[in-house]
Amino acid sequence: MTHPLSHSGKSLPSVLRCGALAGLLAASPGAFAFDATVDPAAAKGPAWKFSGFGTLGAVHADTRDADFTSTVMHATGAGRSAPWSVEVDSRLGAQLDVSQGRWSAVLQLVSEQDLEGNYRPHLEWANVKYQASPDLAIRLGRIALPVFLAADYRKVGYTLPWVRTPVEVYGSLPISSSDGIDATWRWSSGATRHATQAFWGHTNTRLYEDHRVHARAITGLSHSIERGALSARVSALTGRLTTGIGDELFTALRAFGPQGELLSARYAIEDKRVSMVSMGANYDPGAWFLSAEIGKSRTDSLLGSTTALYAGGGYRFDSLTPYAGYAKVRAHGATSDPGLRLTGLPPRVQAVGALVNQALNAYLATVPQQSTVTAGLRWDAASNIALKAQYDRVSPGAGSRGALINPSNAFRPDRTVHVASVALDFVF
Repeated sequence: MTHPLSHSGKSLPSVLRCGALAGLLAASPGAFAFDATVDPAAAKGPAWKFSGFGTLGAVHADTRDADFTSTVMHATGAGRSAPWSVEVDSRLGAQLDVSQGRWSAVLQLVSEQDLEGNYRPHLEWANVKYQASPDLAIRLGRIALPVFLAADYRKVGYTLPWVRTPVEVYGSLPISSSDGIDATWRWSSGATRHATQAFWGHTNTRLYEDHRVHARAITGLSHSIERGALSARVSALTGRLTTGIGDELFTALRAFGPQGELLSARYAIEDKRVSMVSMGANYDPGAWFLSAEIGKSRTDSLLGSTTALYAGGGYRFDSLTPYAGYAKVRAHGATSDPGLRLTGLPPRVQAVGALVNQALNAYLATVPQQSTVTAGLRWDAASNIALKAQYDRVSPGAGSRGALINPSNAFRPDRTVHVASVALDFVF
């Protein structure tokens, strides 16, 4: 079978199918094979392999009131910060694999813009795997969270038919890995191959300055199948989330007594239960492909609850692949709140309370509601290089800034944003 992310009807280059980036697709629907034999040469010592990937991208957005970006974990994007931006998609990754017998390990570093505008490399993966049997593998360390079809390769632009993963869907899980343990059992039923993965872990990620996001007791289950040209994945996870986002707001709310305490308890991201379920499928007989995913996340905090989906496809004409897609994210619950009741309070306190209410609603406006229509063209210039051009018509929903960041006071959510992107993806 052709891999779901192959190009021109051909398999991905060997660098992606085995060896250097073996860990890249280790938990994906297309990686079920296990060689029970051991190369006698392996007894002489471990096998080391070094590989990497990267994207050089440039993005233009026709707004000056907000920034278009691929993730809320970036400080800037295209639009308000700069008409053209290389920050949206550009990244560089390096990976080291080592294996001996039933043991293997992977270390992956990624450099991309963070919330402080820096490109300090961060540790994306760092785990050790033990192949207990041909059907059971156990990993310990920093592991990709197995949510969504592209969970294991979402940062490797070359493996994607489009410039970037749909921000409406993948933006609901901006943290892509956790520290913990997982176990994957591979099995078959007739012509259908299965991979069932259970995982547990935590993450404590620096955002900016002294702000961090801490997710503990991340527990979940993912199940992947492959049958002929069809591959699919269903995942669910839950955890407890704490961040310092909005601390100043909640301190101000609590100063208003019981009503402020209630609002703070409702929206503060302090040990709040977060849950997510997703399902997706890809059908790729070789000359063309179709892909679709849907995910739902919930947390009783400023982050709100959303349902997101996308569908897309393309057709391969030798080295050229035109493609199109549609994505949407919809919020459930409040994207605004009346806030503090100010009637009867002294004028000066009312003025302060009005500012606090304004700040609360500014945070709630970050709960995304947005739809995007996408069209693009991919050219596989070489076996390890792809050049892409893409147009996105981004429409934020009412009362929301969508997935845009850095809005100005003049930002209007009813204005469509037109985005043009070019990207050069490569693996080595």
